Amino acid sequence: RQELAEAIAQTQFQTPQAPIYQNINARASVDIEQIKQNLIDQLTGAVRWTQTIQNMLRDGASSFTEVGPGNVLQGLVKKWIVKPKPAPLAKG
Repeated sequence: RQELAEAIAQTQFQTPQAPIYQNINARASVDIEQIKQNLIDQLTGAVRWTQTIQNMLRDGASSFTEVGPGNVLQGLVKKWIVKPKPAPLAKG
């Protein structure tokens, strides 16, 4: 944990162009210091993945991109996204 904290302290962060959701608190943030602390806390903290996705959906997210190998998270997200049912056509 200490090594990670030191590496993060030495890394230059820029203000994100979009809010960052982190699994440690399942909330969006653009505050660099909070993002850095959350990265450290995530190393040993509980993952609130379901809450994170729910909050992202609540906040209007409709598209998700999985970065890295595999597609496990993509499959889990699909379970949370409720697709609208087509409206029936009115009989004329």
